[in-house]
Amino acid sequence: MSELFDCSDPGQREAGIASAISALKGGRLVVMPTDTVYGIGANAFDNEAVAALLAAKGRGRDMPVPVLVGSWHTIQGLVYSVPQSAKELIRAFWPGALSLVVHQAPSLQWDLGDANGTVMLRMPLHPVAIELLREVGPMAVSSANISGRPASVTAAQARDQLADLVEVYLDGGPAERQAASTIVDLTGAHPRVLRQGPVSAEAIAGVLGVDPETLTATP
Repeated sequence: MSELFDCSDPGQREAGIASAISALKGGRLVVMPTDTVYGIGANAFDNEAVAALLAAKGRGRDMPVPVLVGSWHTIQGLVYSVPQSAKELIRAFWPGALSLVVHQAPSLQWDLGDANGTVMLRMPLHPVAIELLREVGPMAVSSANISGRPASVTAAQARDQLADLVEVYLDGGPAERQAASTIVDLTGAHPRVLRQGPVSAEAIAGVLGVDPETLTATP
């Protein structure tokens, strides 16, 4: 039976985060608020839990699970090398609604799906998410919905779709952005926007000092 905690209440928030930590360490799933949409999350290094996350969403391995981090420094151990472009975008937009696709560190033993040696990273701008991530470390997190259905922007919407497939629901109120993050791929010769979102191509181009059209051009 799943539990829902109202994180606007300090006592429930404390109990909810403790329950979420216990669930994640036990290989179970949690739903958490972020600044974009609600996410369904698992311990990124627990391959069985990540597989359960994909199964809960009805999603295949061809759509690997992104990873959320609780600090800028966490990514140092997750990537092969941090490109200068990534450093500039992280300084400008993290924590926030920008996801970066980079080459992962070869030594990592996680299995996020068929990612071909890459990983999509983001640091969300939400206090509940940050507190949980700093307690448990990197989490595999995808939007909290059944694949093909709308992303959840409240904990109640997530629970309606995922029910008891998730052990703990952390209710942080309606998601602020109510839209999925912008995705920038930094694994090629030039940065490329894979998904338009709250952070505009123009804003990204301004940080990187490039023409916005080069970011959205088909390779």
